[in-house]
Amino acid sequence: MKNVSQIIDGKRKIIKKPELLAPAGNLEKLKTTIMYGADAVFVGGKEFSLRSQASNFTIDDIKEAVEFANGYGAHIHVTCNIILHQDNLKGIKEYLKTLDEIGVRAIIVADPYIMRIAKELKLRLEVHVSTQLSTLNLKAIQFYADMGMDRVVLGRETTFEDLKVIMEKTPIDIEYFIHGAMCIHYSGRCMLSNYLSRRDANRGGCSQSCRWYYDLYDQGELVNQEKDMPFSMSSKDMALVDHIGELIELGVDSFKIEGRMKSLHYIATVVSTYRKLIDAYCDNPDEFQFNDFYRQELNKAANRALCHGFFYDNPTKDEQLFNLRDEHPTQEFVIRVLDYDQEKKLAKIEQRNYFQLGDKVEFFSPHHENIVVDIHKIYNEDMEAIEVANHPMEILYIEIDYPVQSHDMGRKV
Repeated sequence: MKNVSQIIDGKRKIIKKPELLAPAGNLEKLKTTIMYGADAVFVGGKEFSLRSQASNFTIDDIKEAVEFANGYGAHIHVTCNIILHQDNLKGIKEYLKTLDEIGVRAIIVADPYIMRIAKELKLRLEVHVSTQLSTLNLKAIQFYADMGMDRVVLGRETTFEDLKVIMEKTPIDIEYFIHGAMCIHYSGRCMLSNYLSRRDANRGGCSQSCRWYYDLYDQGELVNQEKDMPFSMSSKDMALVDHIGELIELGVDSFKIEGRMKSLHYIATVVSTYRKLIDAYCDNPDEFQFNDFYRQELNKAANRALCHGFFYDNPTKDEQLFNLRDEHPTQEFVIRVLDYDQEKKLAKIEQRNYFQLGDKVEFFSPHHENIVVDIHKIYNEDMEAIEVANHPMEILYIEIDYPVQSHDMGRKV
């Protein structure tokens, strides 16, 4: 097991912080993710990537992302994680060379052919084994290490007890999911979407068939008709917020957040919450006390119930959403701060959703504690007083005593 801490000035400190790796579906989300505390961001390119419905990145987008990340000491990982069919082979070598030339830190790969050629090309970028391959044990990790892989992204089904064994002897870096949606099947092994909608889950087209509503039969008899509650196989989302300290102490190299198709507000909230939690624990692990603030923050962005996934063991019925969606509204994202005039106490903002005079808005940021303010003055771009903000993306001004900062966000309380 890796040495993660040492005594500094009489106090134990974590010297091996895990990388906080977060998703981004477009450039705006990517830049926000980095500003809100991610050490690395994973994105999908226009080719060779799952999540075909995400706003995937062109080569120019990836180049801009790398340049932006470099300014923050962050890194870009690109997913090349489809299972290749014969018609996918063309252009893969040129694509990988281009990613390497523009400074991408790592590619995330599921197909053995891409693994092999990435190493044969002697690229500088790292090759990470995708969670699509459901790696759950030390022997499989050793197999990929022997192939020259740099990191394995463990399957979401890895329990904490298995992770402890893995971290004792792993020869390469380990990436572990800490937050996000769960697959109802083993990661990368589900064919339900292919069967029901002819959309290939392993080529970026998953239709999330497990979350559809079904009639449930037992020996030919409909069993959920009386309750009028259609059956689904959907899982609650994973959140290991209250186990971060244990995972840090194991020396896990990277904590992964899932959600390339999630909203800007979701990504900012989740990343900033885990950033603050990781930093607080690493600064003083022996005296750290978990504060429910972290879980409350995550609940402001999650619209599905949260659970521990496979952390303890196989999930029970309590970690599933059989017969119900269990979705709940999040706090509505209404403001993104563009600038702040200290003398005039005036914030220039971009309006994201409806708000009006008298509303309470909670501002959150990677730079300061959350603050709640009453909206008592709103002005349009001509500095005319208005009562409601109801035009998305409109530039407005609001009076606020607290010195908010550019890129802070506000959500209705």
